Amino acid sequence: MTANEIRDSFKKFFESKGHLIVPSAPMVIKDDPTLMFTNAGMNQFKDIILGTREPKSRRATDSQKCLRVSGKHNDLEEVGHDTYHHTMFEMLGNWSFGDYFKKGALDYAWEYLVDVLHLDPNNLYATVFEGSAEEGLPRDDEAASIWAKHLPADHIINGNKHDNFWEMGETGPCGPCSEIHLDSRTEEEKAKTPGSELVNKDDPQVIEIWNIVFMQYNRKADSTLEPLPMHVIDTGMGFERLVRALQGKHSNYDTDVFQPIIKEIGRISNKEYGKEEKTDVAMRVVADHLRAVAFSIADGQLPSNAKAGYVIRRILRRAVRYAYTFLDQKEAFLYKLLPVLIHEMGDAYPELPAQRELIGRVMKEEEDSFLRTLEKGINLLSEAMATLKKEGKKELDGIQAFRMFDTYGFPLDLTELICRENGYTVDEKQFNEEMQKQKERARNAAQVENSDWVEIKAGEQQFVGYDFTEHECNILRYRKVTQKKNTFFEIVLDFTPFYGEMGGQVGDCGVICSENETIEIIDTKRENGQSIHIVKKLPVDPKADFMACVDIDKRDGSAANHTATHLLDYALKQVLGDHVEQKGSYVSADTLRFDFSHFQKVTDEEIREVERLVNDMIRQDLPLDEHRDTPIDEAKKLGAVALFGEKYGDKVRVVRFGPSCEFCGGIHAKSTGRIGMLKIISESSVAAGIRRIEAKTGKECEEMMYTLEDGIRAIRGMFNNAKDLRGVIEKYIEEHDSMKKDIEKFQAQTVERAKEKLIAQAKDVNGVKVITAVLPLDAAATKDLVFKIRQSVQENLLCVIGTESAGKPMLSVMLSEDMVKNHNLNAGQMVREAAKLILGGGGGQPHYATAGGKNVDGLSSAVDKVIELAKL
Repeated sequence: MTANEIRDSFKKFFESKGHLIVPSAPMVIKDDPTLMFTNAGMNQFKDIILGTREPKSRRATDSQKCLRVSGKHNDLEEVGHDTYHHTMFEMLGNWSFGDYFKKGALDYAWEYLVDVLHLDPNNLYATVFEGSAEEGLPRDDEAASIWAKHLPADHIINGNKHDNFWEMGETGPCGPCSEIHLDSRTEEEKAKTPGSELVNKDDPQVIEIWNIVFMQYNRKADSTLEPLPMHVIDTGMGFERLVRALQGKHSNYDTDVFQPIIKEIGRISNKEYGKEEKTDVAMRVVADHLRAVAFSIADGQLPSNAKAGYVIRRILRRAVRYAYTFLDQKEAFLYKLLPVLIHEMGDAYPELPAQRELIGRVMKEEEDSFLRTLEKGINLLSEAMATLKKEGKKELDGIQAFRMFDTYGFPLDLTELICRENGYTVDEKQFNEEMQKQKERARNAAQVENSDWVEIKAGEQQFVGYDFTEHECNILRYRKVTQKKNTFFEIVLDFTPFYGEMGGQVGDCGVICSENETIEIIDTKRENGQSIHIVKKLPVDPKADFMACVDIDKRDGSAANHTATHLLDYALKQVLGDHVEQKGSYVSADTLRFDFSHFQKVTDEEIREVERLVNDMIRQDLPLDEHRDTPIDEAKKLGAVALFGEKYGDKVRVVRFGPSCEFCGGIHAKSTGRIGMLKIISESSVAAGIRRIEAKTGKECEEMMYTLEDGIRAIRGMFNNAKDLRGVIEKYIEEHDSMKKDIEKFQAQTVERAKEKLIAQAKDVNGVKVITAVLPLDAAATKDLVFKIRQSVQENLLCVIGTESAGKPMLSVMLSEDMVKNHNLNAGQMVREAAKLILGGGGGQPHYATAGGKNVDGLSSAVDKVIELAKL
């Protein structure tokens, strides 16, 4: 079976068992403060598991694209060195939300693996939770007894809490799990050592392929466990590992998931896979990382220096340096592999072919940029090794090695490789100490302590903010949060008009009021499908009846800006073309930022045309045409624009303003007229193929116009309130340019006369022509002067000129070439020492150097100091 056939067979099997096939969620997670990437199949069902959303179906199945770069077995720097760990991977999963539990899950797993896929039962092992005395948890005898129907006793293995008790995080749903391991060793190897002794021992041929989690507890903040009201089955099977088993391979990279990519790497690099370990590792790294980077960009995450973008940049740069070091690829290389990736995975994941051009451009620009950085880093490392040689040392200190890693992306092994080739070692202990310090800084900065939720009232939240800005409510639950020594509280209301930050639109602010007090809502976040209200203090009586009131001014401002982004998106497509797609936005009451795909700068004429289109739609006062809970197929028929990288349910909200029609869950103006007008204030590049527009609307736009008007009025006043302001300024510029040419001509004559006079007055000191002076010249004229003097006096010259311009002193030292070589003089060293007398500093080349300062009165003394330092 091919990889694509295996993926389909899994979903079809569980569909036949009453499971709803759901599409993969984007790999890049938006609007969840606790996660950057989908790292497990359960992420998209998190709110169901937590009880904040009812499932559409009690049974579900999917193939989920995931990204892991840290955690158990998944240090990024290890990927590629073994045969079965990856950054981006696919997780096959089946789910039960309060339906079947352990027996159903384990029986289905056995039926699929043995009866459908025909894996040899003798090669399968199952682990069960051995229990934990400290937690008061018994062994999972129920799971063990179910497995006993399928497996002999020596194939059922007890697992500890680390391996066989799954937890979502420090708090939240958790429970025992049962792993299925596959022994793919040769018969000779199996005869030497039983597979049961190698389970969970990091043996590359005895690996876990499926983890079946029985979520039955909730971990509280004090670490105690309480039973969950709804039992959940959460399974995850490594797709790449399953393909390996079915295709009879000993490495995931030998399957048709990776081999087409590896063969293309070999063709381009003229290297053969399987010949040399270092080359093989590099090919595996590139093949793995290509998928991670391409899917991330397709899902809307561009490489950057912050958060999720930094993770993607780090993965891409790791691939580039392996290709650079071991595959001899000194030019951008990764993007050339995109066609083969799309050919292999484009049918299963249509976002890849749809985003082909953007992915390729972003990857190539990132590769080119890092290759320049890599070259600069190698040059700096060469300088560091030259210093070691001069000092007679053989070891590069770990602080420098860490700086190479932190600044230039050089991991320790690359620095060690380059040093070793040149006969040097690296202080690895010191490097690791610096790395640990950085990790501790990051951990401390991100540390958040959450208390348990305190439940006031049972129930689910209902969002009423589309229709109301005020609504009666009660507090359902609250908890205390401590972050960076700041303490605040999060509260969940039963009915809330407050919009939680999502989709680039900021969260609402406002108050909740009871008869006795008013509590300020300083922000509203979106978490697990509900609005979380942030307050600095709790109500005295959390059980009281409240009125929730949104800050209308801020709400109206952000709503108008959000609506303006929809009009902007439509207008950009009309002016630039249908390839334009939204790539991000940020809207608040006073900010409108819109990122979109486009491959060149938007011209002034195009910007003006976009503005005209948007403002025309604003003047038409187009009403909000809203369609809630619309089936997605019907929404598409309405012409609604869907964005790649967004997860849509079966029912969506459609927002239309005239010709603009989009999927959107945000807050909007009741009609476009409420925007007032729109003015684009900047257009710039964010990344390859991504442009950013910033704009003003409404009152902000009005204030900007007043500022511009005041500026023009002030300029007109400078020109005697001339009616033809442009003509007067053009005339002024012409006169200025003419005078500037006259001044430059006069200055050149002055420099020439000064040169002749200074050479004529030169002193002869032991055969050296010494020229000194203190003159009122600017920096450009002074440089011209000393170079003209050197041109005229080509041997035995020491020229020291002190100058003053606009109250600032400057010292210039010029030497003839023979003075540098024969007298061992250095202008840079001398000027640095003498500059102390003008309270400044400087430097330069051995034959020419300058210094600036603050003390004009010290110029003469500084000139004399240079002569003294020359020791003529």
